[in-house]
Amino acid sequence: MSRRSRRATGELEAEVLEALWDDGGRMTPSEVGARLHVEQELAYTTVMTVLTRLYEKGVLCRERRGRAWAYQPVSTREEHAAGRMNEILHSGGDRSKALARFVDQMTPAERERLRKLLDSRSHKA
Repeated sequence: MSRRSRRATGELEAEVLEALWDDGGRMTPSEVGARLHVEQELAYTTVMTVLTRLYEKGVLCRERRGRAWAYQPVSTREEHAAGRMNEILHSGGDRSKALARFVDQMTPAERERLRKLLDSRSHKA
């Protein structure tokens, strides 16, 4: 990646998280960097900075592995997505309208799956 072609905010964080979720274990910055699918290899310090940022946000936990930290997501890919969706829903004004727009954009199969999930949850309540 040239200095001119910069990633969108959060894109590198998302790529790092994907690498960690795909691996399923704890990874050092070197291991994460080797797994990233980027045009040009990233500097170790860049990967380490992203991991540290995600750790400080509470998205990752870490433990010492020799001289390096080994990082792991605190939630699954699906749990993380649900949390992000909830954050966006809270910031989107009228929640009912935002939910309606979201459902309008779903495929019929996705709406049916949502309907079944809601039915199963209402029977448990």
